[in-house]
Amino acid sequence: MEPDQSSEIKSENFAQCTLRWGLLGFGWLNVGLGLIGIVIPGMPTTVFLIVAVWAFSKSSVRFQQWLWNHPKFGPSLRLWHEHRVIPPKAKVMAATMMTASYLYVTFFVAENWHLLTLLAAIMVPAAAYVLTRASAAPESSEVS
Repeated sequence: MEPDQSSEIKSENFAQCTLRWGLLGFGWLNVGLGLIGIVIPGMPTTVFLIVAVWAFSKSSVRFQQWLWNHPKFGPSLRLWHEHRVIPPKAKVMAATMMTASYLYVTFFVAENWHLLTLLAAIMVPAAAYVLTRASAAPESSEVS
């Protein structure tokens, strides 16, 4: 399976060398954050890798292909790209961590309702988005 061809690097994209290097650095920053997310509970991994694939698609075909074909990260990146699928385990982890974070702030950090309201305004839509995405690819589609 090939990555999205609409983000294929063309020679005119290299005209902005500074932008290319900036996107390359941004891509590696997101790879680093994603790797940190592997060992730190509650910090996402796949979200950062999705952003890294996008940044690499604009700056380095080699690194885009590396992530796309990575044995550990590639399948989830391809499922998201092709079908907008979030695995059930990731959904449970996301909802659990958001709830735990909200409860921690409620009992140990917040001094008034302003912070709790702001957190709820951010976390509830984020949780709703994550939980309403498909959990598996459609049966009729071919997985490459």
